[in-house]
Amino acid sequence: MTEYYIPTGAGEASFVEKRSEFLGHVRPVETEDEARAFIAEMKKKYYDARHNCWCYIIKDGPERYSDDGEPQGTAGIPMLEVFRREGITNFVCVVTRYFGGILLGAGGLLRAYTKSAKDALDAAGISVVRRWVEMDIPCSYAQAEKLKGEVQGLGGIVSDMEYAANVTIKAMVPEEKAEELSARIFDVSAGSVRCITGGESFRAVPLR
Repeated sequence: MTEYYIPTGAGEASFVEKRSEFLGHVRPVETEDEARAFIAEMKKKYYDARHNCWCYIIKDGPERYSDDGEPQGTAGIPMLEVFRREGITNFVCVVTRYFGGILLGAGGLLRAYTKSAKDALDAAGISVVRRWVEMDIPCSYAQAEKLKGEVQGLGGIVSDMEYAANVTIKAMVPEEKAEELSARIFDVSAGSVRCITGGESFRAVPLR
């Protein structure tokens, strides 16, 4: 199944540009109704703001945006491009602007809305949704960092490190890389370490 990327959780960020305050909010959603409901919630919460610009993309569904009164092309599309570049879907983003009395110009608005959306996404984090194989990799303390690097080098994620008499690396590995990682670990450890394969799951795992 093809992997896709979503926000890990809720993200919020704010900054001030020439006395205008920009408040960015990102939420993971699964339907257009959820996206619309969040936009309505933000418009109600920030009813006294000059603009509540927004965008969302639903996997296998619609992709929409609004400049909400800002000059055409200066808010909604720049916000949307932040998420397109990262390959993010199933999200809604609302950037609220409290006008500070100084015009920013088209270029200034584009940069401000881009920054606000990006800052909010950074705060939310990014997760990849795909099928993973769970693996335990028991090894010595001396081997741990090198083998951890091998996991990450093949697109795996180290979910935990258990320390006892030896170390157990708890890893999540893309299903198509599981056999390759097992062979690689066996090879670089000169046959002293064998991966123990656990279950499989289709779920979101945070990347950052």
